[in-house]
Amino acid sequence: DRNSIIGIILIGFLIIAYSLYTQPSAEEQLVMKHRQDSITAVMKAEEKQKEIAQQQKSVVTKDTSLIVAADINDSAKQEIRKQQFGDFASAADGTEKFFTLENSRLKITISNKGGRITNAELKNYKTFDGKPVALMNSDSADFGLSLSAQNRIIRTNTLFFAEAGDVSPNHVTLRVSAGNNRYIEYSYALDSMDYMVKFKIDVVGMSDLVAASYLSLDWKQPITKQEKTMQSERMATTVYYRFSGEDEDVDYISESKDEQQSLKTKVKWIAFKQQYFTSVLIADNSFDSPTVESRTDKNSEKYVKTLSTSIALPFEHKASESYGMRFYIGPNHYQTLKKTGDLKLEKQIPLGWGIFGWVNRFLVIPTFNFLNGFHLNFGIIILILTILIRIVLLPLTYGSFKSQAKMKVLQPEIAEITAKFPDDAMKKQQETMSLYRKAGVNPLGGCIPGLLQMPILIAMFRFFPSSIELRGEHFLWAKDLSTYDSILDLPFKIPFYGDHVSLFTLLMTVSTLLYTRMNMQMTSAANPQMKWMMYLMPIMFLGVFNNYSAGLSYYYFLSNIFGFGQQYLFKAFIDEDAIHRQIQENKKRPKIQKKSSFQERLEKMAKERGYQPKKK
Repeated sequence: DRNSIIGIILIGFLIIAYSLYTQPSAEEQLVMKHRQDSITAVMKAEEKQKEIAQQQKSVVTKDTSLIVAADINDSAKQEIRKQQFGDFASAADGTEKFFTLENSRLKITISNKGGRITNAELKNYKTFDGKPVALMNSDSADFGLSLSAQNRIIRTNTLFFAEAGDVSPNHVTLRVSAGNNRYIEYSYALDSMDYMVKFKIDVVGMSDLVAASYLSLDWKQPITKQEKTMQSERMATTVYYRFSGEDEDVDYISESKDEQQSLKTKVKWIAFKQQYFTSVLIADNSFDSPTVESRTDKNSEKYVKTLSTSIALPFEHKASESYGMRFYIGPNHYQTLKKTGDLKLEKQIPLGWGIFGWVNRFLVIPTFNFLNGFHLNFGIIILILTILIRIVLLPLTYGSFKSQAKMKVLQPEIAEITAKFPDDAMKKQQETMSLYRKAGVNPLGGCIPGLLQMPILIAMFRFFPSSIELRGEHFLWAKDLSTYDSILDLPFKIPFYGDHVSLFTLLMTVSTLLYTRMNMQMTSAANPQMKWMMYLMPIMFLGVFNNYSAGLSYYYFLSNIFGFGQQYLFKAFIDEDAIHRQIQENKKRPKIQKKSSFQERLEKMAKERGYQPKKK
């Protein structure tokens, strides 16, 4: 019929419109074509390499009575290298040599094999067991170009680079030659007072040698264990990246899963972020549609995760092409990362989203840094920080306590209403709300101040485990405030708890239970099931906080202690008898309050629902 035909036509228009809307742009189509050309070239090169490998095998095993691999003469070896590496054959063999660039904060070691950084030592930091913190130092790490040339894949990380020019304590240039004034050059320059390393790739005279329209820059890094707790370190280690553009934000692979992502647009930087340190590759312009990956070997006790990225560098077959970049190799320190300008590298530090991040950035961190300027012990700094936060929250805490005191005074009258209407919940609720209105008491007055305090509590939960300032800092029995403070190592592991006993966590749990009991005494009419839940929650969190930062548990413990002090102080200033007299006077005083139309509708619905059983 006509309606069916019209429906089919509309569906067809929708499909066509959706196809037009989702089709790649001209730039994306060009990128896809270049990638397909590169893939085709790579496949041909791999087939050629298989042929070469087969030829090598036949040469070695041609006559086992006369020829073995160790006895192949130099010319045969050169021929094999020529088949495998083409014009780069002269760089396929050599002796590994190391170059050191150094300033007051960073010491990096560069190998002529592959021309890559083999070690980056942060001078001002130590691992949990007292060794120097070293990034990019795994033997299985990979950094270099892959290019399709002469029907074979050439990977620069297997070639030996030669020095090109003078080597200084903060600059080195290495070059791998393909003959006839054709070469690939890596240049490293270390800033004299920073964690930033300038890195530049120059590709000269390679237009007739490289077949594809892209060079692939591959970076793979197994992340070695730096901290005391492998589980906490794994939950903080992943790949971060920022899309290009002034207003583009930072994104990342979830820390809790293994994943590979193909980014469909340009990015400004890619970071291999650890719990307290990071290695970031920053483009002078941008990287084109890279892939990023995070993998975990849960059986490994040495490596936290393996992070990798593959970046396509557009190759326009010019006589000379350059790719400018920078490395940031340093701590996840908020102020240090913030000084890098509009790169937004500080977004790697998980300070919380929304209002929780604002509280940390604009309140907690500035206060913490100000106190740190006095060079106090960090246990004392946390103590002062707790006092300051409690002072800021004092009006809210006082308002909550006063509201709870009013509710406590009304408990006998609320009990009378409950006894008067045992089976009529609606009538009981109406009478209770009427009592609150007459007495001038807001039943939510005790909850709202508590909710307003939540952003600070949650902000501190994000701040302490991310604060590198606490790393390695001693206080009382805690040897490191950034991790758990074990006073007893257990010979077994308790499920949901661990294999150690954290004293600060125990103190926090006990103080929380006592603080909860004190608050419950102020609201004795609360639901009994809710009471048990309030007591159960601190016990449940005992297992979580047992493996968390000692600084966090210490802060919550101090906050509870000051909470006790405030409660006793408020009791001394608040007279419950005076509150009772004031409430009785409020009840006698007539109140004329204009109701909104919304409130009138609610009351009408409540009355109708209340009288409905009688009508039936």
